[in-house]
This record gives sequence, structure tokens and C-alpha cells, in this order.
Amino acid sequence: MSARTSAASERVFTAKGLATRARIVAAAAELVFDIGVAATAVEDVQKKAGVSGSQLYHYFTDKQHLMQAVAEYQARLALDLQAPLGPLDSVKALESWAEFQITAQKRRAFVGGCKVGSLVPQMAEADPVARAELGKGFEAWEKTLIDGLRAMRERGDLTARADPEKLGLALMAALQGGLLLSQAQRSITPLECALRTVLDHIRLLATPPPETTPRNRRKP
Repeated sequence: MSARTSAASERVFTAKGLATRARIVAAAAELVFDIGVAATAVEDVQKKAGVSGSQLYHYFTDKQHLMQAVAEYQARLALDLQAPLGPLDSVKALESWAEFQITAQKRRAFVGGCKVGSLVPQMAEADPVARAELGKGFEAWEKTLIDGLRAMRERGDLTARADPEKLGLALMAALQGGLLLSQAQRSITPLECALRTVLDHIRLLATPPPETTPRNRRKP
């Protein structure tokens, strides 16, 4: 990160300033998702956010700095959108999470893929700061899955041989790979297949529910 970018990142803004900055980032994120990083001009962001050039550059030193904020914004948004689902600490909760992702992709008509994942090929190699933001975002997202799976194993809902870290990673990889293929093929099948295959594996690692009927109960 350049000294200019670092200094700008550490500045303190008023509540009104933070709201304006957030509006700029949201506008930039929408444009980037629709047309990509390269095609998104600063002037387009200004127009969409309803700010002047001096206002935009008050918050961001340059386009690269703005795109870094977009990476952070999209990573945070991915978590915010799934927050209403609650803890992902049961097979039923994981199924709801998967259905949430499938429904969202259908609603977008398979256009755009993952709002976080789509930024990786556009930013990761050219901007180490943006790559780090995306990496942290994926780690935080994956952690919601790992924490839920770990809770399931600690409760005894999963067998001791279940590995929450590997299973959480497998679910995230299935999501990202499935979204990419669904985008390319304009079909929900890859995403459904990928997520449901990993969920089927998790079900195999689930412990059977306790028997509710005593074995030695006498018949009337």
C-alpha cells in the first residue's frame, strides 16, 4: 500500500462524511459488478453517486484506492446478506444456506457470478492490497461455515472424524466453483450439484439420532 493510500485509509470522517463515502463505494461496487473494474471510470462513479470530483478525491486518493474499498465492501456485504440465516450449526441450517445461495443466483439470472469471487481475477494479481481484502473476506465467510460445523461436532451431531475446517473449505469451494460454472452455462445445475454433493457428504458424517423407543419395551 502506498503512503498516500495508507494515510487516506486512516483518516477520520464525520458521520455525514462516512455516509457520503459509503454512497460512493456502493455506487462503485454496483458499476464494477455490472461492467467490471477496467470499464468503471471514476467519472461514472461520480455521476452514479451524485458527487463531484473533489468530493470523491476527498475520500479516495485514486481509482485503485476506491477499488480496494469496493473489495472490502463486497466481502462484508456477503456476510451481511446471510446474517439473517443465523448460526450455520445444523444440517438444516446448512441446507438453508445452500438454498439461499441458489435462490440468489436464480434471481440474478446467472449474471455476474459471485460479487466477491468475480473481483479476484480482476484485482488479485495487480493489487496486493485488494487481494488481501478479498482473502480476508473469504476467510471470514468460510469461518461462518467452519464455526457451525465445529459446533455440530462438539454437540455430537457429527462424528469425531468430521473435519470442520476441511468441510467448510469444501462448501466454500463448491459455492465459488458452482457460481462460476452457473454463470458460464446460464444454468443453476452446476451450483446445485456442487453444494448438494458436499451436503450429502456432511450428512454421511452425521451421527444417528437417539432411539426414541426402548428396545425392551413390552408389547401391550
